[in-house]
Amino acid sequence: MEYVLRTNELYKHYRRFNALSGLTMNVPKGSVYGLVGKNGAGKTTLMRVVCGLQEPSSGSYELFGSPNTDKNVSRQRKRMGAIIEKPAIYLGMTAKQNMKVQYSLLGLPSDEGIDELLALVGLADIGSKKARSFSLGMKQRLGIAVALAWSPDFLLLDEPINGLDPQGIVEIRELILKLNRERSITVLISSHILSELSLLATHYGFVDKGRIVREISAEELAKQARKCMIANVSDTQALSRVLEKLGIEYEIVSDSQARIYAQLTVSKLAADLASENCELISVTEADESLESYFIDLVGN
Repeated sequence: MEYVLRTNELYKHYRRFNALSGLTMNVPKGSVYGLVGKNGAGKTTLMRVVCGLQEPSSGSYELFGSPNTDKNVSRQRKRMGAIIEKPAIYLGMTAKQNMKVQYSLLGLPSDEGIDELLALVGLADIGSKKARSFSLGMKQRLGIAVALAWSPDFLLLDEPINGLDPQGIVEIRELILKLNRERSITVLISSHILSELSLLATHYGFVDKGRIVREISAEELAKQARKCMIANVSDTQALSRVLEKLGIEYEIVSDSQARIYAQLTVSKLAADLASENCELISVTEADESLESYFIDLVGN
């Protein structure tokens, strides 16, 4: 598998705490990689380090295969666009003026492509309206347009839907999906709205206390978090024998609990277990969400 970003044991020390504590992650090319973690887990620090805004205290990372210690890494950063903490826009300028300033800063030879980018993010017909009058969603979309000025292959978005109303969230979600699917842009995105992140991400990295505690694809997560019946019994070995006879998929979780991946009649299951001298104590249905998976993984 080809990776856009790989980090190896990244540390970032500040005077009184470690923002990153041996963080190792792998962002596949073409993915929408959801970075999931509490406030202060290290998500923003990671993005700042990768963008070159801060140096790691130790450890290493690769961008498009180039190590961070290689002079070539600065060239690879030109293949990136980013919004970290808040959009980098001038509030006293129109959307087009903001784009012209960005083009000038990047040394692009002409303004060609600005209208196309503004149309892409849904800001083509706002005239002379200044950015200070924009809604939060419009500011975020303008920030994404600014980040796209260099036609990046890799886009980093730090909490892009934070504070948006439902309509704004939908607009940003659809834009990210469009960039990923139609322009093949790899996206690294952090968000507190995990229900929205689950509609975007193809891969996840769960961050806690400055380190990745688990990386998993959306496909693997769906298998682990799929609907099931959780059965509490007096004897899981007896439960195994009954389920094996029925040809039903299951997973023993503990000495008294199992996940059953099928819809069963509780009375029938209880009767079959009774024939094995096993008591069915309780049965509950479970449909684990991204939020509950995260809470089970890191606590709180």
